Amino acid sequence: MTRGRRHRGALVALLLLAACQRTTGTLDAEQQRRFEAEGIVRRAVDLPIRRTREGTWKESLASIVVTKQRVVIHQDDYFWLEITPRSTGVYEVARDHERLSLRAGSGTSATSWSFRPPDDPAGWAEDVRTVIRGSAGAKRRARDRIRERRRLRRWR
Repeated sequence: MTRGRRHRGALVALLLLAACQRTTGTLDAEQQRRFEAEGIVRRAVDLPIRRTREGTWKESLASIVVTKQRVVIHQDDYFWLEITPRSTGVYEVARDHERLSLRAGSGTSATSWSFRPPDDPAGWAEDVRTVIRGSAGAKRRARDRIRERRRLRRWR
């Protein structure tokens, strides 16, 4: 085998290897356009994320997109979690040093996703909280708390 053929063979092998590498951040064109239209605030691709549910946990790679209106944790086109202005669930985010934990649901049916953002954990936490505060469920719970306070004041 000549030297040129070996180099070409090595180059072809490297190109094939690069083409076969998988990423969890792949979105279809429509989803990508939607996220860009909402204004992407934060994005992380191929993060190790620990998902805890019903007392068991599993760690795998996933991607996160935070826009001004939405938080999505996904593997390619499969969304594990999506928080939008129409979401009615209970969500909260906690920060422990460099790690964030995003919890969805309550009680034993809750699921949490724990990850280390690539940069600025405090900024990530605040951006996720902003989306949560804008969700329908958070607004409804805030209204309920105000009504309850008013009701209690009447009974004093």
